Amino acid sequence: MEQSAANSLLDAYAPSQIALRVREVGVTKAAMPVLTMFALAVLAGAFIALGALFYTVTVTTGNEAAVPFGLLRLAGGVAFSLGLVLVVVGGAELLTGNNLIAMAWASGRVTTQQIMRNWGWVYLGNLVGADWNSGPRMVSRHTYISDGAVGETMVQIARSKIALDPVSAVARGILCNVLVCMAVWLCMGTRSVTDKILAIVFPITGFVACGFEHSVANMYFLPIGVALAAGTSAPLSPVDVISNLALVTIGNIFGGTVLVALVYWMVYIRRSNQIAGTLSS
Repeated sequence: MEQSAANSLLDAYAPSQIALRVREVGVTKAAMPVLTMFALAVLAGAFIALGALFYTVTVTTGNEAAVPFGLLRLAGGVAFSLGLVLVVVGGAELLTGNNLIAMAWASGRVTTQQIMRNWGWVYLGNLVGADWNSGPRMVSRHTYISDGAVGETMVQIARSKIALDPVSAVARGILCNVLVCMAVWLCMGTRSVTDKILAIVFPITGFVACGFEHSVANMYFLPIGVALAAGTSAPLSPVDVISNLALVTIGNIFGGTVLVALVYWMVYIRRSNQIAGTLSS
């Protein structure tokens, strides 16, 4: 009997339990004081920017032709996972992960005003944290690593993102946040830091390797690309940056809210809400 109880403390939570945990965390996040929420959001933006920098340095080998494309993308995805590991394990507020608050909203535990308040302040904080990191990267001369290859890669990444047509930008944003929210969802089923890291690495590596679009990562990639390309013959347009961020954000919100949070709410929580409503009446 004691052995069975010990095993239950080590096993992952069942999906139905994860749904309830995500809902309760959503209630807590929605009620968080603005100053705390904003400060944690700034940290999340900075953490994602660090993961983005790690990714950039990883994919800048100086001799990409010698490395198979798939392995290079795989290495970049593992490196980028650093960002969400810091967010989840270290504790921070990330817009894309906070789309899961929609489970609490659908359960009637969070109002529309509360969810908009959270997403608005967290998005602003993420923007400040990610964009602020562009300055120190320039001052620290990271762009000159590997004879300037890192800086060139940063500009190439920004150009490739801006070049996306609107439909592709939204679609890649949707697919990205399905995987990001699934990473957070899986973390809610774990019981140790090691489990959390393993739960994060595979979904995040997958979205990066597949070339999906993350709005908070783009808050770092695009401004630094604009800054580095400013003195060239082909500068990047701030208007294009805003357009990309808007489209990718729309995709991220739809993917995380509708395709993850509301689907799991319908599967695991809707029926219990209906039963509770019937009993109370």
